[in-house]
Amino acid sequence: MKSVEQWFVEYGESHRNPTNKTIHWICVPLITFSVLGILWSLSPWVALAAVVCSLLFYLRLSRPLAVAMAAIAALMLWVISNLAQILMLSVLIFVLAWIGQFYGHHVEGKKPSFFKDVQFLLIGPIWLLGFIFRKQGWQY
Repeated sequence: MKSVEQWFVEYGESHRNPTNKTIHWICVPLITFSVLGILWSLSPWVALAAVVCSLLFYLRLSRPLAVAMAAIAALMLWVISNLAQILMLSVLIFVLAWIGQFYGHHVEGKKPSFFKDVQFLLIGPIWLLGFIFRKQGWQY
């Protein structure tokens, strides 16, 4: 299994352009939120199961990043649980955020990493957290 650093290096290869990076800082959290919202609309248990599965993947890579993602997911689920019409809102956010992502990769001139390996869909959120951890001097 790849280490978290190996995942970050490989993910970073298609995320060097400043415009693409900025778009990712906006769109990756929005996509995460919207996927959880769509899953919540199916059933809160489905959303929780997805979070647990994601956290198990993250725990294999980094306990501190997994804890941070657990906190973020809990906050997102709390917001989602308090919103009306979450399905329509989530679908709208999902579509618009993916348009942004694909535009960013067009600017970058490289395909999204998940075309190579679907696991990169889970790496995006912790790749952003990795930047925050490094900036704060926190080990992950």
